[in-house]
Amino acid sequence: MLLDTASLYFRAYFGVPESVKAPDGTPVNAVRGLLEFITRLVQDHRPDDLVACMDADWRPHWRVELIPSYKAHRVAQESPESSTAPDVEETPDTLSPQVPVIEEVLDALGIARVGVAAYEADDVIGTYTARARGPVDIVTGDRDLYQLVDDARGIRVLYPLKGVGTLQMTDEALLREKYGVDGPGYVDLALLRGDPSDGLPGVPGIGEKTAAKLLDAFGDLAGIMAAVDDPKSKLTPSQRKRLDEARPYVAVAPTVVRVASDVPLPDVDLALPRAPRDPAALDALAARWGLGGSLGRLLTTLEA
Repeated sequence: MLLDTASLYFRAYFGVPESVKAPDGTPVNAVRGLLEFITRLVQDHRPDDLVACMDADWRPHWRVELIPSYKAHRVAQESPESSTAPDVEETPDTLSPQVPVIEEVLDALGIARVGVAAYEADDVIGTYTARARGPVDIVTGDRDLYQLVDDARGIRVLYPLKGVGTLQMTDEALLREKYGVDGPGYVDLALLRGDPSDGLPGVPGIGEKTAAKLLDAFGDLAGIMAAVDDPKSKLTPSQRKRLDEARPYVAVAPTVVRVASDVPLPDVDLALPRAPRDPAALDALAARWGLGGSLGRLLTTLEA
C-alpha cells in the first residue's frame, strides 16, 4: 500500500476540526486525522508493506522548465535560482507546523517514509509500483495517479470519497466507464483536458468529453496528432486548428504529466510494523502533542 501522504494529510486537515489541539494549544487535527486514516486503511486492507510517500519537491524544476505554469499558482515563495531547494508551497498557517510532527510520528512508529530530492510523491509511488512484484493499492485524492491502474498486475487506486471510510476502488472498468480510457490512456486524457489545480493549460477547446472521444477515435495522443496532419481524418476544422497550435505544449506535456518510474529509491524496510521502532520517542511525541486515542488505536491495529 502506497500512501500519497500530503494528499491524505490535507484531507485530514480540512476534515478534522481545528479545535483538535495539543496540550499547549497547537492544532494537531492533520496529525491525528492522518493517524486515524492509516488505522482504517490497515484495518480494512491489511497490507504487507506500507509506504508513506512524500513530496521532497512538490514542484520539480525539470517539470517547470517544460511547462512554467506547472503549479505556479500554489507558490508562496520562490527558491533563489542558485538554490536547489524547492519553492515554498502555499499551505494553511496551522498545517505547515504539523508536517514535521507527522514525519516524526511515522518514523517513531517504523512506518516507511520515503521522499526523494527533485521528485514528487507521485514519482515515488510510480517507481514503487513499477518495481512491485505483487498487487499494489495506491491511496490518493489525486486523479493523476489513475494512470498507474493495471488490472493485469493488480494495481488499483483507492480514491477517498469521504475520509478513508468510503473509498472509490478505481480499476480499469471504472476508468473506462467514467473516462473512456485505461490507465496509460489517462495520461493523454489529462494533458489534453488540462488541470487548473496543477497549472496545466491543456489544449484550448478540448474538454474531458472531447478528449475521450478523440482518444476513442484515434487510439492515443500520437494517433490524434497524426490525424492533425491527415487532411482526410475526421477531425473538425476547429479541433485540427487547436491541436495544431498546441503542438509545443503537446510535445512536452507527456513528460510533465506522466509519473516517473525510475526514481533512485533508498533501501528501506517497507514491511508494516507490528510494534513501534522507537517506543520512547513515540511516547514523548504522544505526550507533547496529545495524540492519545488516535495513536493508541493505530498501535492496537498494528499489533493485531
